[in-house]
Amino acid sequence: MPHRFKVLVIEDEGDMREALKLMLTAEGFEAVLAKDALTGLRAAYQSRPDIILLDVGMPQMDGFEACRRLREMTDVPIIFVTGNDASEDVVRGFSLGADDYVTKPFERSELISRLNANLRRVSKRADSGAKFLSPSPAVLLDCDRHELIIGEKRIYLAPKEFQVTELLIRHAGRVLSRDAILTQVWGPERIGEPDLVKQCIYRLRQKVEANPQEPVYLHSVRGRGYYFEAADLL
Repeated sequence: MPHRFKVLVIEDEGDMREALKLMLTAEGFEAVLAKDALTGLRAAYQSRPDIILLDVGMPQMDGFEACRRLREMTDVPIIFVTGNDASEDVVRGFSLGADDYVTKPFERSELISRLNANLRRVSKRADSGAKFLSPSPAVLLDCDRHELIIGEKRIYLAPKEFQVTELLIRHAGRVLSRDAILTQVWGPERIGEPDLVKQCIYRLRQKVEANPQEPVYLHSVRGRGYYFEAADLL
């Protein structure tokens, strides 16, 4: 019997919750429903979903805060499903660790396509093999723990930070364009949103670099992209 992916739906509007449940069930998914953010956080802990659909506009705790808290307990893909498509909110959602953003009203085929695409990316990462990547003797990326180890320092990386770092380390010394990073980490549908990469690199430098204004590991090349310095710099 094929594996049924479990989808946690956190949505305060009852009709939308039920519509999503019917849609997901018809497509072969197992749906777990939560009527608000707090219920959703409990459900995420208890049910261990494979992927999460998260509304933004909810009472008491909105989807942004829920996303931040979810990222403290799980690395599974989070897709915002919301009626608000303001660009600043989209960027904010990604900066908090969301993996995708679908605007209401949406086509059934679009949502299912986004679900499957995010689940495929997770599956590819799980099958990628190496548990550790070491571009130089002083630098080690622990792929299981999502930690970058530089000398004696251990740095925990949020999901998108880890994916970007892993990609750059796998191509250490090679400049990757923003579109290449967007395609590999966020998906090809995000090409044309370079601020997602820019903000992620900014957060990484705050964590990784002794002086973020003069980066030693995470370098940018104007008009071309970013690269990870592979030399042993310690």
